Amino acid sequence: MTTSSLIPHGMHHVTAVTANAPANHAFYVGVLGMRMVKKTVNQDDPSAYHLFFADGAGNPGSDLTFFEWPVPPEEPGNRSISRTSLRVPEGSLTWWGDYLVGQGISTTHSQRAGRPSLDFTDPEGQRLSLIEGGPSGQTWAASVIPAAHQISGLGPSELTLPALFPTDRVLTRVYGLTAAGTYSDPASAEHTVHVYQMGEGGPHAELHLRIRPDLAPARPGAGGVHHIALRVHDEQYHDWNAELGGLGLRTSGEVDRHWFQSIYYREPQGILIELATDGPGFGVDEDADKLGEKLVLAPFLEPKRAQIEAGLKPVG
Repeated sequence: MTTSSLIPHGMHHVTAVTANAPANHAFYVGVLGMRMVKKTVNQDDPSAYHLFFADGAGNPGSDLTFFEWPVPPEEPGNRSISRTSLRVPEGSLTWWGDYLVGQGISTTHSQRAGRPSLDFTDPEGQRLSLIEGGPSGQTWAASVIPAAHQISGLGPSELTLPALFPTDRVLTRVYGLTAAGTYSDPASAEHTVHVYQMGEGGPHAELHLRIRPDLAPARPGAGGVHHIALRVHDEQYHDWNAELGGLGLRTSGEVDRHWFQSIYYREPQGILIELATDGPGFGVDEDADKLGEKLVLAPFLEPKRAQIEAGLKPVG
């Protein structure tokens, strides 16, 4: 069991899949008003874009990122990360509801863990929700969204699973999360969603486990989520690697992603969970006012820049 000092302290990022990077950029920047803070490639598949959208400063906990792969649409179902929520300032949901409808986007209202939620999808079917509250983000002067209503960061991620116990065991005994209540699945009232919090919790530090044994397994694809990442303190990164190894878990070991350090583990029901540090951050290779304006590569990929650039279409 993880020691009390080794507990993730919030969402770090969510990484999803798109089949069309230019259209993806047009939606998340041009409609939702997020800032593209890093334009790079998948470090394990440099033929694919990896785009990072975040608040105005690219703060940890605000990153919604996308791999671009030419794959069919996801078929939603079990054993998947089924919904990503984004936080907006208190009092903003009414404004966002009017705005999204004005953009031709259908919305529905629901309650998730006692919080009003505005639910919608992106053009590829990515399931999104807006909720209010949590830490303030850094506004972006160039956003199409007024500063008072801009997306400030990630809210809870929803995991759809056939059973509770295997993942409950990992979240509570390995990662030190706390069970913090339940609510009825907005899509199927006879099924239950279980809330888990990191530390003191809050909308920026929760996972929601939607238990749906009636559903077939999801088929991964565009419009789906690849993995989630939880924030860990930089100075505890090596301790986390030792802790997970000591538990006999098969993990990635320590992985240097240049802008943060990572450890990956696929829990028993198939969800890929990453632990990621805050540092060194996106400013390590770009000025704060220039984030996302050019293709940036991790140092080990720089010798292949010409080859990589030749295979990418223009974005942003």
